[in-house]
Amino acid sequence: MPDPDTTTPTLSAEREGGTIEDFTRIEALADHVDETITLKGWLHNQRGSGGIKFLILRDGSGFVQCVVPQDAVDEDSWAVANDVRQEAALEITGTVSADDRAPGGYELQVDAVERIGESGDYPVTPKEHGIDFLMEHRHLWLRSESQWAVMRIRNRIVTAIHDFFQDRGFLQTDAPILTGNAVEGTSTLFELDYFDDDTAYLTQSGQLHGEAMAMAYGKV
Repeated sequence: MPDPDTTTPTLSAEREGGTIEDFTRIEALADHVDETITLKGWLHNQRGSGGIKFLILRDGSGFVQCVVPQDAVDEDSWAVANDVRQEAALEITGTVSADDRAPGGYELQVDAVERIGESGDYPVTPKEHGIDFLMEHRHLWLRSESQWAVMRIRNRIVTAIHDFFQDRGFLQTDAPILTGNAVEGTSTLFELDYFDDDTAYLTQSGQLHGEAMAMAYGKV
């Protein structure tokens, strides 16, 4: 198995018919400056006028601005760039360039745009929304730049805490999600049927499990 720390984020995806097509993750753009690559993702936002369009593409690993000049692409690509809707699935081919003014420091000078799938009415638009609305559409809000950043900050914090204890010889343990009793007299438990006539509760604390593990293994 290849070492995940040494492999480049260029993926091979199988399409129907057995053909293989390579595409690059946005997070790997720094490794492909002045190279022609293909990106696959979703349209996050767009702007532009006249003979140029700016498409912001998202693929889960990051965001990148794709510059589409009318005189650099064919008619089909220009038509897609003009009427594509937010969150439509796109395949974009172009040359990576470094630009400090661009989001993330890199942008794609586009040669071709292909629409893989269209999007319907998308409720989370670039305008400001209230928190109640955003929580109601949480599964879509997660695609925004702010939530993308929050999740990566959270990931780094959790990883740092995990590494801190791992480096000091602690053992990671996981408490059961379901329990048959409350912890220290807790009265507000989420109750559910558990096989036959038994009742289980969603645990509110890993204390009892943690105490047993600590007595068995020490540093947990």
